[in-house]
Amino acid sequence: MSRVTGRFARVETRRRVGPFLLGLMAGLGRTNCWTVSEHAGEASPDGMQRLLARAVWDADAVRDDLRGYVVERLGEPEAVLVVDETGDLKKGTATVGVQRQYTGTAERIENAQVAVYLAYAADRGHTFIDRALYLPKSWTGDPYRLAAAGVPDGTGFRTKPALAREMLARAFDAGTPAGWVAADEVYGQDPKLRADLARRGVGYVLAVASNHQVTIGIGPRKAVELAVRLPARSWQKLSAGMGSKGQRYYDWAMIDTVDQDLPGRHWLLIRRNRRTGEYAFYRAHAPGPVPLSALVRVAGRRWAVEETIQTCKELASLDQHQVRKWTSWHRWTVLAMLVHAFLAVLAADERDQPPPEGLLPLTVNEVRRLFTALVVQTAETVAHVLHWSQWRRRHQANARASHYRRRDHQPN
Repeated sequence: MSRVTGRFARVETRRRVGPFLLGLMAGLGRTNCWTVSEHAGEASPDGMQRLLARAVWDADAVRDDLRGYVVERLGEPEAVLVVDETGDLKKGTATVGVQRQYTGTAERIENAQVAVYLAYAADRGHTFIDRALYLPKSWTGDPYRLAAAGVPDGTGFRTKPALAREMLARAFDAGTPAGWVAADEVYGQDPKLRADLARRGVGYVLAVASNHQVTIGIGPRKAVELAVRLPARSWQKLSAGMGSKGQRYYDWAMIDTVDQDLPGRHWLLIRRNRRTGEYAFYRAHAPGPVPLSALVRVAGRRWAVEETIQTCKELASLDQHQVRKWTSWHRWTVLAMLVHAFLAVLAADERDQPPPEGLLPLTVNEVRRLFTALVVQTAETVAHVLHWSQWRRRHQANARASHYRRRDHQPN
């Protein structure tokens, strides 16, 4: 809190941010302004709703503070910046960015809101440092819809790789120590993203499709065509890092590729499942020669973002917001990311000390559980619980009456 309170000019806002953050990590079941306000001991959700919607503070400045905190506590020169997107299922059409679109959360096309996230993955831990909301063309082509959701003027359509390029540029321009970038196929297929990183002298391992075409000494070839022709001596058994069931061993190979317009060394990195023989492909780059094991390490770090998404939703209520406007979404997400970063750093500090014999090191999940049980004090009394029960029922009754009146006045 000492890092970010200077971003909140009014004392009332500063006093409210701390309880809001504690509410996000309190495991309330359903986390929204109602439940966070009740947990904080307030009489109504008005103050928390004002914090997200109307209070004067800069979410981008808090994001910069968050990045500085993560770099200070987890930073290392060979860290990996990992890009990925996630979708939150939503009802209706008024929530900013919502439309029917594919989301990996449901693994199908659903009514959802999609955002791109940037994670910082280092040896000591991993957490988010930036995010960007994806606005489909159905939104950017409708100025009235944009205005109703509070989207800033001049906000146009940007693809997910374009959002990733902006976040990566922001991180590197701020001096974030990282030697590599990793991402899945959505981003690996984008030549502008690869070019931006190569010109910055940043290494990358970006997934691509099996039919992705690369240029080698004899000309352009599809990735899968090159993989099936590799001799047995080209493959090495290497671990992509520790998983829940131990080391993740695959067969790996790398092929030099040609990209005359860009500096550095370029490769096609190929992963082969040792049991099924299934292939995965990556475009890889480094400013100079690197061993295959270095590229494998970066490829393995990409999975850190999936764990970060899962734990940030579970432990910091990243996806539980019930806000519709542009400003409220950016404020909720940056505060949830701040909570997750705090837990990730706390877990990293605890892991610096060897655990007692026979115990696993503390995980982020266990740190959250201990922190909320031993440190966070709730304001629940009988009178407080009854007050909120009556408040919710009164609010719901008013909402139902309003809905009935609106329905009765609609033409048949």
